[in-house]
Amino acid sequence: MHILLTRPMEDSKELILKFSSMKHKVSHLPLLQIKKKEIEDPIFEQFKAIIFTSANAIKNLDTSKIDKNIICFCVGNATERKAKELGFQNIFCAEGNVNNLKELILQNFNPKTGSMLYVSGEIVSYDLDKDLISENYIVKRVKNYTAIPNENLDDNFLINIKSSVPDVVFIYSENSARTFYKIIKKHNLDSIWMETNLMCMGEKASSALNDIKWKKIFLFNSGEEEFLLYKI
Repeated sequence: MHILLTRPMEDSKELILKFSSMKHKVSHLPLLQIKKKEIEDPIFEQFKAIIFTSANAIKNLDTSKIDKNIICFCVGNATERKAKELGFQNIFCAEGNVNNLKELILQNFNPKTGSMLYVSGEIVSYDLDKDLISENYIVKRVKNYTAIPNENLDDNFLINIKSSVPDVVFIYSENSARTFYKIIKKHNLDSIWMETNLMCMGEKASSALNDIKWKKIFLFNSGEEEFLLYKI
């Protein structure tokens, strides 16, 4: 099976090794380049909980000044692993879904306990902070990284994709999906995906690619990639 992964290399390494060990052919096309934003560190002591909706939010934050016993909410397994690597002890994980993350917060953190710090990228597909504020939470959002679209394809990569069209493509965000759509249109690749299964993290990502004819479209959460292959 030919699998196309679209996250930056740092986030794709583990899956590349796993799928390659399973004798799959793996191609890598990073659709977004993650760039740290220079921000003034918040006063961490004033917060009773911290929310991370991506591992990139943790990677681009100076966590040395944060009490690692603070209540820490993570959107999925990859984010949780990064939080554990950096020493966070009191972690709640929603396993890849921001809607579930909201419910997890509602169930496990009383808004009367104090303020929450929400660390995220510049662009998000779901306004978690606004939803929580509507539920009487006090939330400060800090945007500590941005995702720059990569719309260019190496000529050799383009030749290889046309000659061996992936059986599976993994898309991890609405932003990534829009970038992939632009690449498809720019390089006239509309008609090659009819035997390809599109795996999208969330309905907004899949909606951005609905105009393209795919074999099937699946929705998934981070950490379910290997399991999805058995559904094809």
